[in-house]
Amino acid sequence: MAPPPPPPHRAEVEYLVRRALYQRLGKNPPRRVLAPSPLVVNVRVRHCHLTGEAVEALFGKGSVLTPMNELYQKGRFVAQQTVTLAGPLGRVISNLRILGPSRSLNQVELARTDAAALGLEIPVRSSGSVSGTPGCVLIGPAGSLLLNEGVIRAAPHVHMNPDEAAFYKVKDGDFMRLHVGGPCAMTFERLLVRVHSDFKLEVHIDTDEANACALVAGTPVELLT
Repeated sequence: MAPPPPPPHRAEVEYLVRRALYQRLGKNPPRRVLAPSPLVVNVRVRHCHLTGEAVEALFGKGSVLTPMNELYQKGRFVAQQTVTLAGPLGRVISNLRILGPSRSLNQVELARTDAAALGLEIPVRSSGSVSGTPGCVLIGPAGSLLLNEGVIRAAPHVHMNPDEAAFYKVKDGDFMRLHVGGPCAMTFERLLVRVHSDFKLEVHIDTDEANACALVAGTPVELLT
């Protein structure tokens, strides 16, 4: 038996209601606004972003990140290379995956439970906002790298392009709400909006957040302003 069709987008329902009202009043119906791309919610596992210099320090001079799997956003990928992360208590996380391409700063993104296991207290930050955050040591096959700062818990956020931002009537840096249905239904109240012409509509939450709302494939989700 084929699965039931997904429920209509909220904007589609609002349009149909407005059209029915206009027809009853004998007026021309409002112009239809096309719904944005289907909403994708992906769970980001612990990972790091590295500069080109850091990649060479950890994997040897001339080394570059080698793509293994493409990510949903254009040009981004999971690298074949991994590193070991050492925390302040001598505890480690092995096989920490690197996401590419290389960036202008080094950043490690962990869930709260990951950080607790290392003995770290990490703040919730938007990507790139690492000032005053804890550091760690990264260990690769060719050397190690001391990060004085850069370990964060990334704020839940949504990627979208300008057309999608116009549809939702938001701009870069705004906050939205994400409602997750299912048996552990909940609403994330501070979903950071990130707008770029290359982005596709996608929400990122971490493993702790996904476990809290029992997010699995097919769980209904909705973006709210």
